Amino acid sequence: MATSTIQWSPGWTTKAPEQGDLVLALSGSGVFKPDDGWLQPLESIPENARNAGFVSLGSAGGRPVFVTEVPESLSAGHNVVPLRDALMTISDVPAAMLSTGFQVWQWFRDHQYCGRCGGSTGFHRLERAKWCSHCNIPWYPRLAPCVIVVIRKQDRYLLAKSSRVKRQFYSLVAGFVEPGESLEAAVAREVKEETGLDVTNIQYRASEPWPFPHQLMAGFFADYAGGELVLQEDELADAGWFLPGNRPPVPPDTTISGRLIRDMEKLIAGGVIEP
Repeated sequence: MATSTIQWSPGWTTKAPEQGDLVLALSGSGVFKPDDGWLQPLESIPENARNAGFVSLGSAGGRPVFVTEVPESLSAGHNVVPLRDALMTISDVPAAMLSTGFQVWQWFRDHQYCGRCGGSTGFHRLERAKWCSHCNIPWYPRLAPCVIVVIRKQDRYLLAKSSRVKRQFYSLVAGFVEPGESLEAAVAREVKEETGLDVTNIQYRASEPWPFPHQLMAGFFADYAGGELVLQEDELADAGWFLPGNRPPVPPDTTISGRLIRDMEKLIAGGVIEP
């Protein structure tokens, strides 16, 4: 099934895949993609590559979709697209499907046993959860809320380069939300910790799933309120204020960071951004 034809809808079933059902095949940190599409018929997955199991993802074009993992020893020599590269280049529908597939598979792999009693878990009959029949409790897919923010200072905005991820482009300040913390409080704290700056007028803009491994990114705008740049060196290698027309490379518009940056550039130029 070619990427351009994907009409994927999330869903859940406990049934095993059957002949003609579609499979998203993962391999290591990438997607096993032997042809021009992200989904393959079940019968194209070799029998000796099906030992990891299958988990329901929903449907595409009326056909059930499952996710599985192909051993790297069997995918060697085939086209395996790194997930991060794929999410940087593809459109919303396949990106959502790939993101869901990776997060669901990690949940399935990491919750074979109950975290309370250590007993084996099975699929919940009605919802996406692993079920411990001994404790009578569900184990749902894990989500880690994160914030990411573009900060405006007059006609400039702040870009930062991570000290942890080896990449050529600059991006935005981001971080995980702490227990008991609002999203807006997380924005202010992360900016202060990583840059030494104070911000105000924190406004929510958009969200995006980011499966590294199970993040939900909440994007914000904010205004500079004071302070001097003092970088948290274990988080940021560099940061600075940039004009829209004179900045380093940034992530593409297929990512929330790229969209936040482009929207801020429009606002600085006096333009109007879509809701």
